[in-house]
Amino acid sequence: MTPGLWQILIIAVVFIVIFGGRGKISAILSDLGKGIKSFKKGMEDEEKNEPKTIDHTPSQSADEKAEDTESKTKGK
Repeated sequence: MTPGLWQILIIAVVFIVIFGGRGKISAILSDLGKGIKSFKKGMEDEEKNEPKTIDHTPSQSADEKAEDTESKTKGK
């Protein structure tokens, strides 16, 4: 079996990508790493800038809710 035209083209493209230029792959990976670092830094900065608040207002207890429900059903 001899390789077909498409197989030869795929091999040629892979060869050019790997060996085509000096530092192309390392430059691509370097840019990818910088992008990931920048994204993580942006996420950390956003978390630091956004203050976390806790709602201190008391909510209705289960007993109060039950009483409200009972009074509504008795009123009908």
